[in-house]
Order: sequence, then C-alpha cells, then structure tokens
Amino acid sequence: MHLILGQTLTFTGDPFHADPDDVVTHHSQGAVAIDGGRITDVGPAEQLRTAYPHAQVTDYGGALISPGFIDTHVHYPQTAIIASWGKRLIDWLNAYTFPEETRFHDASHAQDIADTYFDLVTANGTTTTVSYCTIHPESVNAYFGAAQSRGLRVLGGKTCMDRNAPDGLRDTAQSAYDDSKALLEKWHGQDRLSYVITPRFAPTSTPEQLAALGALWGEHPDCLMQTHISEQSEEIAWVADLFPQARDYLDVYESFGLVGPGALMGHAIHLTERERARMLERDVSLIHCPTSNTFIGSGLFDMGGLMAEGHRIGLATDTGGGSSFSMLRTMAAAYEVAHLKGTTLHPAQLWWLATAGSARAIQMEDRIGTLAPGMEADLAIIDLASTPGIAQRSARANSLWEEVFPTIMMGDDRAVVATWANGKPL
Repeated sequence: MHLILGQTLTFTGDPFHADPDDVVTHHSQGAVAIDGGRITDVGPAEQLRTAYPHAQVTDYGGALISPGFIDTHVHYPQTAIIASWGKRLIDWLNAYTFPEETRFHDASHAQDIADTYFDLVTANGTTTTVSYCTIHPESVNAYFGAAQSRGLRVLGGKTCMDRNAPDGLRDTAQSAYDDSKALLEKWHGQDRLSYVITPRFAPTSTPEQLAALGALWGEHPDCLMQTHISEQSEEIAWVADLFPQARDYLDVYESFGLVGPGALMGHAIHLTERERARMLERDVSLIHCPTSNTFIGSGLFDMGGLMAEGHRIGLATDTGGGSSFSMLRTMAAAYEVAHLKGTTLHPAQLWWLATAGSARAIQMEDRIGTLAPGMEADLAIIDLASTPGIAQRSARANSLWEEVFPTIMMGDDRAVVATWANGKPL
C-alpha cells in the first residue's frame, strides 16, 4: 500500500454539460491510496493517513495530483522531425514524414525513437498515448515493447498505405490485413496494450485496402480504429477526386465499414452538416489536435458547436505535426483555438479534455482518466508554481481554477514533478 499526498483533482462528470463546481472533486490537502497498480481510495489526507497507518507515504506538498494525461492521436515515428519548418499537410508528408518513416524498417532505429518518445511524453505527465506507427511491423513492436517495459497503458497500430506514398512505405491490401492481424494477435490485450486498426487516411489507401481493414475491424470489434478526416481543404478536394462516388469524406470510410463506435477520427475540422450528424449518430470520437492545426495551417476546430451537439471529443498533440509533446501546451492551444471560434473554455473543461474526456473518447473511462477506487493508478504530479512567471500569477489566485489556469497556459515539462504509471513512479 502506498499513500501519495498533495492536492487532489478529479472529475465526477462532464464540465461541458454541467457546472464545473458540481463535477469536480478537489482536496487542497488530499491523498491517493494505491495498491497493486490500482487506486483504492481518494480523500482528505488526514482521513487516509488514519485509515492506512502502515502505508508507505510520498508527500508532494502543495503539488496537484491529477490523473495522468491521455494523448489520443500521435505519430511517434515523427518524434525526430517535430517542429520542421514551413509546410502544409500534403507537402509536410512528402518533405518530412515519409522520408523519416521509411527508416522504421530498421528495428534498432524504431527502438531508439520509441524510447526517446516515451521518455519525452512521460516527462510531460502523459501516461497513455494512441499512436500511428509506420507500415513496418518493426515500428509496432518497438512502440509496444517500449511502453510495456514502462508499465504504460498505450494503444497503437501499423499504419497502412498502398498508394500515394513513396517506395518503401507502401504495403498492399492483403499485406495490410495480414500484418495488422498478426500484430493484433501478438499485442492486443497483452499487459496494458491495445491494438488499433490504422488506415492512414483515404488518399493513401485503395478501395481494396480500406475494404480489407474494414473487414478486419468487423472481425475484431473490441479494437479501436483510427484515421484522419477533413484536416485541410486540399486534402478534402483530393479525396473527392479519388472517390467521386462518395457523398463526402466520411462516406468514403462508411462505405468500407470504418465508421462506428470505437472509430477515432483525427482533426475533423472542415465537416459538413451531414458528416457531423452521422458521426454523432454512429458514436464516432473526434480527436482535436490544436497545436498541429495551427502549426501546419489546417483551420479551427469547432469545440463549442461539436460539444453542444454531444460528440465524444479527445485531445491530442499529434506529434510531430503538432509542435509540442506537452498536454499542458495542447490544453493552452485548445483554449486559443476555441477563443478564435467564439468559445471561451473553462480551465476545468481543458483539464477534463486531457484526462477523463480523452479516456471517454478512446472508450477507456472505466480504467483511466479519473482518480477513483478501482481505477488504474496513472498519475501526473503538477507543480502549480513551476516557473517565476507562473508562481507570481498563481500566488494571486482566489480559486482552484485561477491557480491552475496559469500552468495550463504557460506550463511545460518543468511543471511535472513526477509521473506514475500502473502504481509506480517512472
């Protein structure tokens, strides 16, 4: 038994659809009890000290004990090319992404990047990631192996592409199905690992490949499926040229069995009314990648409108089109993007998006994303006065959220005192 002391913050409901004060539980002098990788109790520190007098104690003082951050859309193979200059989506892929991803046939390179990636994200308080790998099985094995050695709960899959990609980065409809199935059988459900069926996006898959992956998902509905949709206007026009029979971008995926509960649609910026209504009806999760959307000039996600409609929405860095490994920076960008769309997000809504909301988006709210008995013990310990600029602002706070908001807007890895995964500090 381990007792962790500090401020505790967790959610009992959705602050987008309720007053934040009604769905947030905060103890200024709180504690989390952990046993065997799971949370067994949360409450006032004095109460838990009395209840567990023989527990090992780690005291973080006034630091905030939060659920670990959940990053619902990343490309870990793009770690080394993050913050590359001057391209929009299609040029980005051709100039930076595809040349780098070609290197992942080399298992040692894949392992080096996977280790670097997980060192970076866990230093930023992220305990769960959902990643696109490359077409190479070696990239998937490196990703899951690195996560498994750290005790992380992660999701990911082989990215499938059989056209409009360079030599060395194309598979086939059959090999995409066969490789994905073999990797799924190897990794899905092992320890804290989950396989995600992963067509990159409609322009890089033939109809035959999309059909094969739709069939695979139909055979394994307990897996999630991830892809991209409506990120940039040029992309949407390209899809219309490639699939002239489709009503819209979403219709391409739906015609191949790739729309339904457990589908994670990255970006979802330029959606038609039909697409919005259909994704809501089919319980698709939309994944917001704000630093990527601004960095490569994609557009502004309609957080206010989509939340009002009732969509599942997750938050993501989109490494490396996204320009930061930090979910704090990603929360800040989500605030800025929403402001530009006419919606002012409450700090509770931002924190919920990075924890409980993202857990809901990937259908894991029963395991991660909140501090509650029975949940897996993934924690981010956050210093709310990590820099002089943040400290002087938070010192003037008159409420919890006034204290937290400066860290959302100005925080980085210096704010992360510790990251715990599966009940152990990393």
